[in-house]
Amino acid sequence: MNRLLLTIALGASAFSVPGLVQAQSGHRLIACDKGKAVILSAAGVVEWETDLPYTAHDISMLPNGNVLLNTGPASIKEISPDKRVVWQWDGKPKEGSTARVEIHGFQRLKNGLTMIAETGNRRIIEVDQDGKIVHETPITVDHPDSHRDTRLVRKLDNGHYLAAHEGDGMVREYDESGKVVWSYKLDLAGRPEQGGHDGHGTHVFSAIRLRNGNTLIGGGDNNRVIEVNPAGSIVWSLDYNELPGIRLYWITTLQQLPNGNLIVGNTHAGPENPQLIEITHDKKVVWMLKDMTHFGNDLCASQVLDVKGRVIR
Repeated sequence: MNRLLLTIALGASAFSVPGLVQAQSGHRLIACDKGKAVILSAAGVVEWETDLPYTAHDISMLPNGNVLLNTGPASIKEISPDKRVVWQWDGKPKEGSTARVEIHGFQRLKNGLTMIAETGNRRIIEVDQDGKIVHETPITVDHPDSHRDTRLVRKLDNGHYLAAHEGDGMVREYDESGKVVWSYKLDLAGRPEQGGHDGHGTHVFSAIRLRNGNTLIGGGDNNRVIEVNPAGSIVWSLDYNELPGIRLYWITTLQQLPNGNLIVGNTHAGPENPQLIEITHDKKVVWMLKDMTHFGNDLCASQVLDVKGRVIR
């Protein structure tokens, strides 16, 4: 059978996609790039935006309609739809430390606390609405680097924390005391290491725990997504050159939809590749965002907003 060739329009972009199995007009989403945080409608229309002169690595639309996002290397703000700052956290070196602090991963928890991973301080904290730290968990870092100690970190349903350690090329699960209870170290998958944003390495960006208990890893410059079982075996993967007409570069955010589809962030991939890709488990592309008008080559943080049910991200 010949490949199905369809043309889809996404915002300001229209292009032909080999192997596309279902044409969709798009997802409503929030994402950051080009000095803005933008809510884009499924039709590609800007519904809301705010200035963001910083390359954010995490973002969340909260149930109350506010947005939680990075606004600086060590700053998080909760911003209302009318752009008022209603809550803020600024990371600083803990007592006795002079290390630079950065924040790349955070999460508003169901109990109202905000989980924050602080590099430099090498800790995960939970902070209340008054700015008080109510819990602190130390993390393990083999190669300390304030810019690369962690990327995305998530608190799991079991109370543990799942952290992507970019500089170590390692995903670690911590209990609340900071004990490592599970880990996975990335490898080069048989390809030579190559530096640069368009290179190849093990600088992991993200990890999410799936409903089946496996861990899905966004490999950063590993240029692939892998699903690892508790025993540490790869049971599914998406390699850099498996999708027809698409090349994977720096894999950032992962979002598993209730129907099992996966949305993959593809950063530093150039104008010829999409920034976000939705695929089925059998690796059929059902939607892509390729929008160089509202975003650019550094779209690292995103969240789809139009999906009913729980999205794991």
